[in-house]
Amino acid sequence: MFILGSGSARRKELLAQLGVVPDDIRPPDIDETPRKGELPRPYCVRMALEKVQAVSARPEDIVLCADTTVALGRRILGKPESVDEARFFLKAMSGRRHRVITAIAVRCSDKLWQRDVVSKVRMKPLSSAELDSYLATDDWRGKAGGYAIQGPAGAFIPWISGSYTGIVGLPLAETAGVLHAAGLEEVI
Repeated sequence: MFILGSGSARRKELLAQLGVVPDDIRPPDIDETPRKGELPRPYCVRMALEKVQAVSARPEDIVLCADTTVALGRRILGKPESVDEARFFLKAMSGRRHRVITAIAVRCSDKLWQRDVVSKVRMKPLSSAELDSYLATDDWRGKAGGYAIQGPAGAFIPWISGSYTGIVGLPLAETAGVLHAAGLEEVI
């Protein structure tokens, strides 16, 4: 059985691009609070590993979990809890480059596979009107850094270096490789 340990519709859609449909979806419930002084990449990897360990599964099941983190310098920009926090995040990224890290973890039996992908993203300078208009869409809710590149905020991103699907939330090349290694046969 293949289990997706994520409630993200985007991750389910991305898996479908690989020809993979999860047999079950079991989002783990873990504390995602960064540790004091924890840097974005190690934090993201730790989250993916903790998530994959938290999903209940039989030993023969293949479990996939992922975490996407937006980093501005050494700072982790999580999912904003309010429109004011989303505005703060977007203003901080306006006209600057930031990183989007997506870590994946796969568990089968007593084996673990882990990969992470770091992409660089440039956000154009945002006017107050653009920011207000975007925030009114509510698309920022539940999104690391307060935006999703595949949504309306895609208009704010003139340049990326790295994995587009990693920025969306599941780097397909790395995910396909790890799922093959874990023994999932139906991956394209």
